[in-house]
Amino acid sequence: MSKGDIQREGVVIRRKGARVLRWVLAVVFLPSILSWSGCKSPTDYRREADATAYNIVKEKQLEALGKTEGFTIVRYSDLLRYRLMEAQGLQYSHEASLGSHRAPPVEHWPDPNYLVGVSSKDDGAQLDPLEVLEDEGPIKISLNDALMIGAQNSFSYQTLKEAVFAAAIDLDYQRHFFERQYSQEAGSTFTNDNSTTPATNRVDSYSDIGLTRNFASGASFAASLALDIVNLLSSGGASSMGLTMDASVSVPLLRGSGRHIVTEPLTQAERDVVYAIYDFEENRRGYAVDIAGEYMGVLSAMNRIENAEENYRRLVISVRRSRRLADSGSLTEIEVDQAVQEQLSAREGWIAAMESYQNALDNLKITLGLPVDADIELDQSELDRMVGVSTSVLVDLDSSANQTEPNLPADAPITFEKPGWQKPGPLEIDTESAVKLAFGNRLDLRKSQAAVYDAQREVIILADQFRGELTLGAGYNVDSSSYEDARLRFDQAAWRLPLTLNLPFERTRERNNYRMSLVRFESTCRSLALLEDTIKRDVRRTLRNMLATRENLQIQAKGMVVAKKRVESTDLFLLAGRAQIRDVLEAQRSLLGAQNSLTSAVVSYRIAELTLQDQMGVLEVDERGLWREFSPEDSK
Repeated sequence: MSKGDIQREGVVIRRKGARVLRWVLAVVFLPSILSWSGCKSPTDYRREADATAYNIVKEKQLEALGKTEGFTIVRYSDLLRYRLMEAQGLQYSHEASLGSHRAPPVEHWPDPNYLVGVSSKDDGAQLDPLEVLEDEGPIKISLNDALMIGAQNSFSYQTLKEAVFAAAIDLDYQRHFFERQYSQEAGSTFTNDNSTTPATNRVDSYSDIGLTRNFASGASFAASLALDIVNLLSSGGASSMGLTMDASVSVPLLRGSGRHIVTEPLTQAERDVVYAIYDFEENRRGYAVDIAGEYMGVLSAMNRIENAEENYRRLVISVRRSRRLADSGSLTEIEVDQAVQEQLSAREGWIAAMESYQNALDNLKITLGLPVDADIELDQSELDRMVGVSTSVLVDLDSSANQTEPNLPADAPITFEKPGWQKPGPLEIDTESAVKLAFGNRLDLRKSQAAVYDAQREVIILADQFRGELTLGAGYNVDSSSYEDARLRFDQAAWRLPLTLNLPFERTRERNNYRMSLVRFESTCRSLALLEDTIKRDVRRTLRNMLATRENLQIQAKGMVVAKKRVESTDLFLLAGRAQIRDVLEAQRSLLGAQNSLTSAVVSYRIAELTLQDQMGVLEVDERGLWREFSPEDSK
C-alpha cells in the first residue's frame, strides 16, 4: 500500500470515528436534553417538593423533639367546616370559601391534579371526629372533639404548619446549592445572506451542556460541553462538529474561605427549620389551651343561663307569693313592687346571659375554624364533670355544710389563716421546681438560647469581610472547531491559572456591619435574660393565681351552701311572717351570685392548671390536637 493510500485510509477512519462519536454523544446527551426541557409536569414538581419537605420536617422533628409525627399542609376536602356548610345550607359569598377544590376554574391552571387530589384518604391524616352529621338539629361536640376539629380546621393552625413547610423548602434550596447542578441550552439560527452572489443560506445550531458544583470549602467547579446538534445528527462528511469543552475551578484563599463561612447560609437554614418546629410546638400547645379556655368559657356561659333561668323562676314564684300575702294583708304593696322589680331585673339578666353565651359560642367557632353560623352545641356534661372533680378534690362540701361559726365574744382575739397549701391541687408544686421544669422544657427558651449562637456566628461571618480577597483559579479549554477530523486534542488544550487580589483598603460598610452585629449580639443576650425573667414571672404568677383561685373556689362552695340554706330559711320565715320580702330577694340574689362564682372559680382553676403546664412546657399535644397532661409524679 502506497503512502497516499495510507493517508486516504487514515482520513476515512477518522471520518468514521467522528460519525461514531456523533451518535455516541447523541445517545448520551439527547435523553438528558429531553428530560431537562420540561417533560415533568407541575404536578410532578409539586409532589417532589412535598416529599422533600416532609422528609426534612421528619428529620428535624427527630433532631428538635426526639420523635417524629405526622405532618402535612394539605387542606382536605371533607373537613367538618365544608361538610357543615353544605349539610346545613350555610351562607357563603364565593365558592372558594368551601375549599380551594371548589374555587371556580381559571384558564391555564397548571396543576389540575392539585384540585381534584384534595382528599381525606391521602397521607393517612387524622380526620375530624364527627364522621357522620345528623340530618337535623345541632351538632354536639365534646372538648376532645373541639381539640381535634381545631387541629384540622383552624386557619391560624394551618398557617403555623405552613411556616414549618416554608422553612423546609428553603433548607432544600440551600442544600441543593452544594449539589451537582446541571444546565442545558440549545438553539438554532437560520441566516439568509443576499449580500453575496449567489445568495447564501446557513443554519447554525448549538447545544451547551454544563455542570456546576460548589464545595463547602469555598471552591467551585464549572464545566461545559458545546456541540453542533445538526452536524451531530447528520453524516456530516468531513465537516467539523464544533465540539468545545471548557472547565474552570475557583478557590478563595482569604475572604470567603473556610467551611464555617461558606456554609453559613446552609447552617442557618438547618437551624431555621428547627426553630419553625419549636414555634409550631409552642403555638400548638398554647392553641390547645386557648381552645380549652374558650370551650370552658362557653360552658360557663351556658351554666350562667341555667342559673339566671332558675333565679328568674324563683322570683316569679316570689312575686306570686307576695301578691297572695299582700291580698291577705301580710305584706304591703311596696314589698310587692320590690319583688316585681327584682323579677324584671332577673329577666334582664337571663336575656343578657343568653346573649353572652351566643357571643362566646361564635368566638369559639372562629377559633376552631368552623362557620360562625353553623348549628353546634357543646357537651354540658363536661362542666358537670369538671365541677364534680374540682369540688371533690379541692373542697369538702360535707364539712362546709355542717360547719358553724364558733360562738366567741366580740372582743375575742382575731387571727387570720393565711392562704396556704391546705388541700392543694396536684399541680400546685413549689415555685423552684416549676421554674426548673420550664427551663428544661420550654421550646421558645431553647430557641432563644440558640439565637445567642446564631448572633455569635454572625459576628464571625462579618469579621471575615475585613480580609482581602485572594482567589486562585484554573481553567481548561479544548476546541475542535479548527480541525477537520473534529477530534478533541487534549494535548493542545489551553490552560489558564488566574490569581486575583483585592486588598482591603475600603471597608467602611464592612466596619459598620461588624459593629452592628455586636450590638445585635448584646440585644440577643438581653432577650434571653428577659425571656428567663418572663418565664419565672409567669410561672410564679400562675402558681399564685392557682392558690388564690383554689381558696376562692372553697369560699364560693361554702358560700353556695350558706346561700341555699338562707333561701330556704327566708322562704319559711316569710310565710311565718318573721321576714320581709327584701330578705327573700337578697337571699335569692346571693344564691345566684354564689352559683355563678362557683362555676367561674372551677373554670378558672382548670384553666390555670392548663396554663401552668403550657408555661412549664410539659403539656404534650399530638398531631390530632389531643393533649397528654403532666403529672408531677412523672418528673420524680
